[in-house]
Amino acid sequence: MQPYLLKETRAYEAWREQKLNNYPQNEKQLIIKLNNPIKLVDKEINALKSTCTKSNMVIYRCVTDVDPKQSALLIAQQLGLQQLDANICADEDRISAIEDSGDIHSHYIPYTNKALNWHTDGYYNGEQQRIHAFLMHCVRPAKNGGENTYLDPEIAYILLRDENPDYIAALMDKNVMTVPANETDENNVRDAQSGPVFYIDLIGNLCMRYTARQRSIVWKQEKSVQNALACLQEILHNNPYMFSYRLNTKEGVICNNVLHKRTAFIDNAHQKRLLYRGRFYNRVTSNETLKNAVNQ
Repeated sequence: MQPYLLKETRAYEAWREQKLNNYPQNEKQLIIKLNNPIKLVDKEINALKSTCTKSNMVIYRCVTDVDPKQSALLIAQQLGLQQLDANICADEDRISAIEDSGDIHSHYIPYTNKALNWHTDGYYNGEQQRIHAFLMHCVRPAKNGGENTYLDPEIAYILLRDENPDYIAALMDKNVMTVPANETDENNVRDAQSGPVFYIDLIGNLCMRYTARQRSIVWKQEKSVQNALACLQEILHNNPYMFSYRLNTKEGVICNNVLHKRTAFIDNAHQKRLLYRGRFYNRVTSNETLKNAVNQ
């Protein structure tokens, strides 16, 4: 049975109960300590996967971190995240340095010190390059600000479906959200991309693509879509399942592309806020997922 299909009411209720049972209550319950990120032990890997299975995100705290970029890459690889996305702002190794760059990338808000509104990563990617996980590893925090808030897409789905199942139907429309073509860089023109907000991947996972931005986004104008978006915006404004956390040096977040936003920040005079980001086409999976528990 597929709990994310509206016709599967019984499967949904079972999955919903399992999902919300003992759901993390605060950010501290998401933090896993890693002694050596280069070589994780089985207990650490299992803890990372277990936490991510429950909430679709986990925060890690490294005891040692000699090479931050290598640490980020190897943590990801040890969790099975190896299908890195290559985007126009990434380095040759497909890892992006997220900082207030003040250079050619500064017309993209993540590479400034401005606030970022709610979104999932790569919502503008085509169907074959959809982002299903990302990792952010902190090298240096800002002097002030730069806090992230996160919301599990599965929780957003539950809150919307409980309010009105028609909202889910509207946001699963395959053309409900269109991102216009990117023509800011003549060498990297991206065609317009249309797709759903919620969708089920080939493995049966519930996934999400979304942005709260008002510019460079086109939504279907049907009343059902507008009502669904209004409800989602209310959920993102206030619900008890959001986590807020400011990453510190040697800390990072790994997630199955959860909804997230960032506050504006102020850098130190001589040391800028710096995080390394990797985006992946696959996701963190566990030997025992909530979906499998429902189906047993």
